[in-house]
Amino acid sequence: QVQLEESGGGLVQPGGSLRLSCVASGIPYRVNVLGWYRQGPGKQRELVAEITRYANTNYADSVKDRFTISKDNTKIAVYLQMNNLKPEDTAVYYCNIRGYMTSGLPSESWGQGTQVTVSS
Repeated sequence: QVQLEESGGGLVQPGGSLRLSCVASGIPYRVNVLGWYRQGPGKQRELVAEITRYANTNYADSVKDRFTISKDNTKIAVYLQMNNLKPEDTAVYYCNIRGYMTSGLPSESWGQGTQVTVSS
């Protein structure tokens, strides 16, 4: 059974920091990309950051130079360090893992989401 356990969300003042964690278990496919998405109130879900198995990274323009994505090479885990948080970063953040089964079938898994609220 695939499980993605997210943690680290919460309430923080503007300018503050949070670190999100996502640890996966039961993944039956080869993982190629780990990422974080977010969905703000009344908005569509959007990519925040992603990292490949080779540690190549990609960030949304709105978070560049403030957020850092990293992964654990000893287990299937991805982290998002968020600094200088702004009210517009308020959203539910979702962990996403993508890869391929041995058959070649693409597969992905989503976390349950963790709320990040930036407010004074």
